[in-house]
Amino acid sequence: MITWNNLDTIPAYQELLKVAPVELAEAMTGEKGAERVRKYSVPMAAGLSCNYAAKQVDDKILEVLAKLAEETQLAGKFEALYNGEVINTGEKRMVLHHLTRGQLGEAVVADGVDKRSFYVQQQEKIAELANKVHSGEITNAAGEKFTTVVQIGIGGSDLGPRAMYLALENWAKVNHTFKMEARFISNVDPDDAAAVLNTIDVARSLFVLVSKSGTTLETLTNESFVKDALKKAGLEPSRHMIAVTSETSPLAQSDEYLAAFFMDDYIGGRFSSTSGVGGAVLSLAFGPEVFARFLEGAAEEDKLARNRDMYANPAMLDALIGVYERNVLGYQNTAVLPYSQALSRFPAHLQQLDMESNGKSVNRFGEPVDYVTGPVIFGEPGTNGQHSFYQLLHQGTDIIPLQFVGFRDSQMGTDVVIQESTSQQKLCANVAAQIVAFACGKADDNRNKNFEGGRPSSIVIGEQLTPEALGALLSHFENKVMFQGFVWNINSFDQEGVQLGKVLAKKVLAHDTDGALKAYSDLLNI
Repeated sequence: MITWNNLDTIPAYQELLKVAPVELAEAMTGEKGAERVRKYSVPMAAGLSCNYAAKQVDDKILEVLAKLAEETQLAGKFEALYNGEVINTGEKRMVLHHLTRGQLGEAVVADGVDKRSFYVQQQEKIAELANKVHSGEITNAAGEKFTTVVQIGIGGSDLGPRAMYLALENWAKVNHTFKMEARFISNVDPDDAAAVLNTIDVARSLFVLVSKSGTTLETLTNESFVKDALKKAGLEPSRHMIAVTSETSPLAQSDEYLAAFFMDDYIGGRFSSTSGVGGAVLSLAFGPEVFARFLEGAAEEDKLARNRDMYANPAMLDALIGVYERNVLGYQNTAVLPYSQALSRFPAHLQQLDMESNGKSVNRFGEPVDYVTGPVIFGEPGTNGQHSFYQLLHQGTDIIPLQFVGFRDSQMGTDVVIQESTSQQKLCANVAAQIVAFACGKADDNRNKNFEGGRPSSIVIGEQLTPEALGALLSHFENKVMFQGFVWNINSFDQEGVQLGKVLAKKVLAHDTDGALKAYSDLLNI
């Protein structure tokens, strides 16, 4: 039987508070460090692995974390989730994004529909449309092929799909699967839409409008912006637009779209990259086969997340170490540092995924919790970040745990030897050096040049960033966030915190304001 209890009532957590912490600089020095690197690693899907040698854990701490996993019933709660129990208590909904890439347990029926079959059906419809666009069966009014796809959406309808597109763009070009350039419009700031529209051929562009409710203010405003541009170019908007929405939204049966593909309320925006939200733009950009490979990688990683053995479950292990860092060691932030330019927007996606999910101060029953929950997430690609905020990471007053991502080979295979090493070798050398530098530091009598060390990190590493590897990477972090929410006894699947600002913005636009809200409205000439 599944029970939901606050973290501070769990015996293993109380035990964890009493375990002596690891002196990381000492543990990672010399042969001891080499032995940790060989020992503390767990395989992931798609040839990836997660090495956590430079985390502040040892066998005793891991043993207690394994107890914590059992006492908080992490495996059982995940099983309940993928078998269709109502895990999103705030909105009284199931949580079904795993079903977009595979059936992990029992058939899940909702609203009289087998949901796995429903998601597969939508993927097949998207693939059919994408193939017709690529073959020239679907064209613009002049009979010309579409060359650009533009996604219009915000939040999870932008951050995830944009990050995934950028991650695979160069891989697709090298592997001859690149079909259409993708662009993205998200911000209601008119400069965002104008900048995109001014750099594309609108006559040969297909626009994907993504709004689950069909009422998102920013998205509908940008849709109007785009339709206006199409009309000014003498084009019929309905021949240039498709919708990804829910079956009950105002967009679902509209004749203003070339086609409509459906999602539902059981998939939150930040978890929607493997649904039609990401499926439409990625299938159009790279072909349905590449999107299918992306889903395959995510599905394989999801299967690992079912493992009841923490040591063979990379997402669960990563999550529990993160809880230890947050609730025992008191670290407030986590930096995500991919040493791959293709993952340039991946930290931004993970920022929403983590902070919108676990930025909660009440438990699943609406009761305040007496412990900290989700950390602040930020990051940039290496080596750019090294010349930006790494100064604070190395010598600042706060210790910030680090999550590196790295690949042994580049995506494009274009490289040169400079000073006896390639650019890719230099990139990999930098990530290896940073892990050890953060962990071990460097003593110096000049305090300004002294590095204390003791700065923990982990690294997810693979051969190359392929569609399968990207899917596995996405699944890993989605499941990590889920497991941490379970440990903290919070609901990771609603986002009430984003609603208040939307409500007040509508009051401003309706000129229904007083007090400070009116004063700020006047200040901004609204």
